[in-house]
Amino acid sequence: MKNQYATMKKFCTSWYTALMTYDILAIGDITIDDFIELNPHEARVDRDEAGRERLSMAFGEKVPYLRSVIVPAVGNAPNAAVAAARLGLHSALASNIGVDRRGKDCLETLRREGVHTPFVTQHEHKVTNYHYVLRYGAERTILIKHETYPYRMPALPQVPRAIYFSSVGEDALHFHHEIAAYCAQHKDVKLTFQPGTFQLRLGFEALRDLYATTNLFVCNVEEAQQLLDTAEKDVPALMRAIAKHGPRTVCITDGTRGAYALDEENAAWFCPAYPDPKPPLDRTGAGDSFASTVTAMRLHGLPLHEALRYGPINSMSVVQYIGAQEGLLTRETLEAFLKNAPETYQVQRIG
Repeated sequence: MKNQYATMKKFCTSWYTALMTYDILAIGDITIDDFIELNPHEARVDRDEAGRERLSMAFGEKVPYLRSVIVPAVGNAPNAAVAAARLGLHSALASNIGVDRRGKDCLETLRREGVHTPFVTQHEHKVTNYHYVLRYGAERTILIKHETYPYRMPALPQVPRAIYFSSVGEDALHFHHEIAAYCAQHKDVKLTFQPGTFQLRLGFEALRDLYATTNLFVCNVEEAQQLLDTAEKDVPALMRAIAKHGPRTVCITDGTRGAYALDEENAAWFCPAYPDPKPPLDRTGAGDSFASTVTAMRLHGLPLHEALRYGPINSMSVVQYIGAQEGLLTRETLEAFLKNAPETYQVQRIG
């Protein structure tokens, strides 16, 4: 009887998946974040000769910390999938995990959030990604290690309305071209590309086909400068320089100074940061929440400059919690925050 139930459940899941048209398929690595809150009496932040901030602690000693919080099923793409689900969209995740307790925890978390997981592949003899987040005040330093997985574009029974592609491991260059080819073949798919560290290092030339099929490109100011190899600080100029490489629309965030967007008509827009109700607790996931919210609201039918208003609200909420997902809002709550926004919270055309 148990085997019959398992077979029937597998059949029903496959049948449902085959019929489902996803609003958004998020693609990228998944991990478990272990947030370690450092004792400010045991750690400090210094600047080196180049002016870069460095986290310092005693070497070769037992250093007390304040607490640890473990958050499963996170990463740029999983965060986007959860954000989309809370915003009322049918979302799925394509990722890789090991056949281990950590992978099971990730699957259970995603399913509780309403994220579909038929494209999350479990690999024997592999472990699920596990990162350590060293918290110092509201800022953090993340110790990362991407496991090596056989990346491949999943066989999708239906074409999704949008793909959200973000951080993957350094052995996944071929995977970028598979995604680009899929989007080139299915031109109605709206591709959001939020590059991770490895993807930023690759630059434009290595990913020329991916940028050519990108509908919305999202990064922060420092990442834009790195990608363009420039010290340019004018954000509209940075957006237009990125758009020359293929993306039809571009968003650039500038922390507490606000966010910018360049639409299909080459018009530049600015939205200030939404006021924090209290000092941020943890800034992890602020960029992910912004990018995924703008993507989701565009799928809900809003033009880019209107969708831009929603992104900073979700970012404001996320930084009030530890981890990238607990503070993600529903559409109704976003609308309530927008309705009660201060008069200064307005999107302005700036060029």
